[in-house]
Amino acid sequence: MEKILVTGAGGQLGTELTEALAGRYGTSAIIASDINEKAASRFDCTFEVLNVLDKDKMAALIDKHEVTQVYHLAAILSAAGEKNPLFTWDLNMKSLLNVLELAREKNLNKIYWPSSIAVFGPHTRAVDTPQYCVMDPTTVYGISKLAGERWCEYYNKIYGVDVRSLRYPGLISYKAAPGGGTTDYAVEIYHSALKGETFNCFLKADTHLPMMYMPDAIKATIDLMEAPAESISVRSSYNVGALSFTPEEIYNSIKKFHPDFKIAYSPDFRQNIAASWPDSIDDSVAREDWNWKPEFDLDAMTKDILENLVVEK
Repeated sequence: MEKILVTGAGGQLGTELTEALAGRYGTSAIIASDINEKAASRFDCTFEVLNVLDKDKMAALIDKHEVTQVYHLAAILSAAGEKNPLFTWDLNMKSLLNVLELAREKNLNKIYWPSSIAVFGPHTRAVDTPQYCVMDPTTVYGISKLAGERWCEYYNKIYGVDVRSLRYPGLISYKAAPGGGTTDYAVEIYHSALKGETFNCFLKADTHLPMMYMPDAIKATIDLMEAPAESISVRSSYNVGALSFTPEEIYNSIKKFHPDFKIAYSPDFRQNIAASWPDSIDDSVAREDWNWKPEFDLDAMTKDILENLVVEK
């Protein structure tokens, strides 16, 4: 039986992916871990406190629980990372190398590690950004993700580690708090709508960015990890796309359900980060290799969030 360790399980992606994995494989197959011990209350599966920079502790947990797969989600995201770039590099890079080394040493079956559209930059083709293209990230988060992609491909090619990855666009969820990313506005805007507040957006109204609703992100991740190894042609990280919209477009989508909702624009340092990222993603390689296809469009996502999100007014 597969035993799956999830690092960074207390984060926005980790919370929902861990829940989905437990639902799919059973709670006894999943070990959630996070540096924040308070995250334990979110899970029905086994929980372990783990600092991902502590390779020895990670190794001990892998041995203790007879782990066969690791979903390594722990990271500092784009906007938060710019406030402490050197620590962001250390955490994002050293923790990945810890996981890859342990996968090599212990012959683990599979590794999942998320990359991001942050690997792209101002000289990347912005519309339908292809799988292979110029990549010149402008944030330490993006730099760490680009370097991580190269390490993943290296460990697969040189050591045979079955490591798989997706370049996530901005992830939107109503179940967990945003984690310090440049696309967090697309989560926060729904909270404001339900509270009856005017939303103050930190990006310009016409800033186009690729996005994905969390159920589609979970689906893409599990579909990739369950695909046969021979169908995986990309060992750096796959482009995946779903939605692409501006703050004004998501605002207009919400207004279909909350006609009195108001928005204001006050761009800050995150505007420059967003401006260096693509407008839309070409994910044809993922669609061809393992039949990727998203399920939610913008209005379907808006309807689902507004029906399910509970906020304190």
